[in-house]
Amino acid sequence: MTALTPLDLSVLLIYLLGVTAWGAWLGRNHRGGTGYFLGNRDLPWWAVCLSVVATETSTLTFLSIPGVAYFGTLGFLQLTLGYLLGRIVVALVLLPAYYRGEIATAYTLLESRFGTGTRRFTSGIFMVTRLLADSVRLFATAIPLALITGWPYSVSIAVIGILTLVYTYFGGIRAVVWVDALQMGLYLLGALFAFWVLQTVIPGGWGVALEGAAAAGKLQVLDFSLDPSVPYTFWAGLVGGGFLAMASHGTDQLIVQRLLTCRDLRASQKALIGSGFVVVVQFALFLFVGIGLWAFYEGQAFDIPDAIFATFIIQELPSGIRGLLIAGVFAAAMSSLSSSINSLASASAYDFWAPLTNSVDDEFRTLRAGRVLTLIWALLLIGVAILYIPLSADSTAVEVALTIASLVYGGLLGAFALGLWRNPVSQGAVIGGMTTGIGVVTSIWIFIPGRVGWPWFVLIGTFVTLLVGLAVGRWGRRRGRGRDEGAHSRKASMGQEKGS
Repeated sequence: MTALTPLDLSVLLIYLLGVTAWGAWLGRNHRGGTGYFLGNRDLPWWAVCLSVVATETSTLTFLSIPGVAYFGTLGFLQLTLGYLLGRIVVALVLLPAYYRGEIATAYTLLESRFGTGTRRFTSGIFMVTRLLADSVRLFATAIPLALITGWPYSVSIAVIGILTLVYTYFGGIRAVVWVDALQMGLYLLGALFAFWVLQTVIPGGWGVALEGAAAAGKLQVLDFSLDPSVPYTFWAGLVGGGFLAMASHGTDQLIVQRLLTCRDLRASQKALIGSGFVVVVQFALFLFVGIGLWAFYEGQAFDIPDAIFATFIIQELPSGIRGLLIAGVFAAAMSSLSSSINSLASASAYDFWAPLTNSVDDEFRTLRAGRVLTLIWALLLIGVAILYIPLSADSTAVEVALTIASLVYGGLLGAFALGLWRNPVSQGAVIGGMTTGIGVVTSIWIFIPGRVGWPWFVLIGTFVTLLVGLAVGRWGRRRGRGRDEGAHSRKASMGQEKGS
């Protein structure tokens, strides 16, 4: 292992201390919950666009996506087709509904349609899912720090978590968005440096690397297979990826919260659709880095897929550039974690704490509660990330995190679809539909593992939720009509008896 030079350490320390201080400084004028969680709804669309991309892909893209290409092909790119399509649907269908009123979280919309119980049920699902999925992300970001310092993963996770907590606690969503924009530029610059270095260290450069990758079938992008067990096919990407994007960007508070910080609907739509195009380029860059790593290491085995790129950064990059790449990894880590902490605290404050304490309109109390909830969620994310350590060798973190999210995204998307349905169903019907949809997808994952690829989970969960919700709603309406007709008949017979 190559030791870090003073230049590497300087780059890393300047970034860590600088971004933490800057993020905390950005929150100096917070006076209430709206500023802390929604940035007073005046953030520029382009910064929100970069924040959306950094939030959803930063950590996993930086470490896991190269590992996906290393062990497979470029087929993961097929998902980006669906990611873009799903964003367009959300921008045209769901965002207008969010901007019709003063909505604080994604689940406020469901309360207006179905009732408080549905809002809290869906928000609770979001919290559990985000806790599990983003703890995996946090673990992935601790890998390079553990390799650099020799610390145990648990210590590395705690260090990243505490540093991120400082600026998230003081800075709120404004700090999260602006730091996201900065860190995205940093880690993409780092990836481009890695791309250039691979040209110099691979014998024959990228020409030979791509020639060997093509001969091994690793440059395949499109796969039109209809086998549902294959996760990366054209159909799984377009349809499954589309439903995944509709769920993650239309029903997940992690992303919706950022979109609600824009100045108006038009700006929010530009931020969301623009992020889809950026994601395509970003995934392509990191997948090709993975192909270059495969050529450089000649396909040798690694105990942890997510450690491949981290190992290359530490052992092969020159001083200075190595420090920049490590700073990029930390940037990705802190971006994802800060976004998770702030969105979880936001959902907790607005969907549970404020209504239960009669503090919906109390900006100052919401701000205080938000900071306490920020601290609690940060500690929970750190703790669950440490619990993931024994499971880390099974697959890449990106696939684990996306699978966990996909188990429930179908239920959430189905609930929002029922909310937009012309004939509304009851609160019991939508909760029953969500529970069934999530249960069916989870059963597929547990009892027939590998038979259905995870990109199909959202599609299956959405349709099961819709079908069950509509069926229960229709049954409920029939029962209601039956009771009304029975009551009407009894009244009519009583009238006849009185008349006789």
